[in-house]
Amino acid sequence: MAAIDINCDMGESFGNWQMGNDEAVMPYITSANIAGGYHAGDPHIMRETVELAAEHDVGIGVHPGLPDKMGFGRRKIDASPEEVRDYVVYQLGALTAFARRHGATVQHVKPHGAMYSMLSESPEHARAVMEGMLEVDDDLIYLATDMNIYEVAQDVDGLRAVFEGYVDLDYRADRSLIVEQTLEDRDPELVADRFVSIATEGVVEAANGEEISIPADSICIHGDNPNAVAVLEAIHDRVEKHEIDLVSLPEIV
Repeated sequence: MAAIDINCDMGESFGNWQMGNDEAVMPYITSANIAGGYHAGDPHIMRETVELAAEHDVGIGVHPGLPDKMGFGRRKIDASPEEVRDYVVYQLGALTAFARRHGATVQHVKPHGAMYSMLSESPEHARAVMEGMLEVDDDLIYLATDMNIYEVAQDVDGLRAVFEGYVDLDYRADRSLIVEQTLEDRDPELVADRFVSIATEGVVEAANGEEISIPADSICIHGDNPNAVAVLEAIHDRVEKHEIDLVSLPEIV
């Protein structure tokens, strides 16, 4: 039986500004990447999202971003490896405190937006972040968004890492993602087909029709897609038919 994790970015609202549909999506996932307050989120949203995750027995991870709420953490910032490490440790500490209030722990780290891009392009930045998170908690798992980061993670002593794939975005033949500027409904059946393909065979069809290797043990679903719940319902239907076991990250590594 294939085993796979479903993760989703959560807690990205801020004050009166709402992002995503966390309450409706949470019952369908196994890991939540919760914003740490820099690119999105605030103390109240963090608390509410941790409570929601704990209620549904969903694994908690921090989704740290660059300090850029106006740009939603998607704009580049000139920061040294040490500065980026501190950004991650700061946000990890905040989320850990909320998790402890609810008898939960933080299990993983998945950087967001421009921070993720920075780590993908610079092994020095990636290694600094990974070593920093291990200094806080050596049980933490790094959720790697691309192969560049995953390969760096393999060389960091004591670090457990999981490679993630995407099914509600299209891949190019080189395994890079095609990210649309505007969010639109995704075909639930097509997305569910991709989920099964990655979970059972480790492959998916790229936009040009070529079959590419995606050796993922976790699948990211974008909770802010307009029909994310319909997509997740279709995935859960396939999970039962294909005997795929949905598990949290610690059960994978």
